[in-house]
Amino acid sequence: MNVHDDLQSPDEHVRFAAYVDKLGHVADANEVDLVSRVLTDPDLPMARSAVLRHLDRRAAGFFSGPAYEGWAQRLTPATIDHPFLAQRVREWSLFRAITLKLPWQPANLLASSNWLQLKTAAGTNTEAVKILAEDGRTKRIRNTARIGLKHRSES
Repeated sequence: MNVHDDLQSPDEHVRFAAYVDKLGHVADANEVDLVSRVLTDPDLPMARSAVLRHLDRRAAGFFSGPAYEGWAQRLTPATIDHPFLAQRVREWSLFRAITLKLPWQPANLLASSNWLQLKTAAGTNTEAVKILAEDGRTKRIRNTARIGLKHRSES
């Protein structure tokens, strides 16, 4: 059985693994089409999970470089009908802006998910970390930010 056969498997675990594998090796030119195809799977939570894993892997790999913006623009239409995935792309863009010290709005950070707040609280942008130390959504986020600030002041 090859990956193409796995994409037709009745077992969602097999399809998930095949999707993750296929997304991990997709050429840039075919990425949007493959993401769109995965998101037509009848098991939508599984398909979204495979795409989320792909988005996180790809974004983490190049969010700090110039290719990120074009990638995010290409993926936005493919995820627009899936609010959680579209939000993740937007949040990677906000994380990018915060990390690279590009323009960003504190209100957008405070309105973001726990995932982004925690990721940012452990980051290097002192302004963002201070905001989260005071107003992060959860105790874990606030504590992570405070610990980061304390370590910076001790250095």
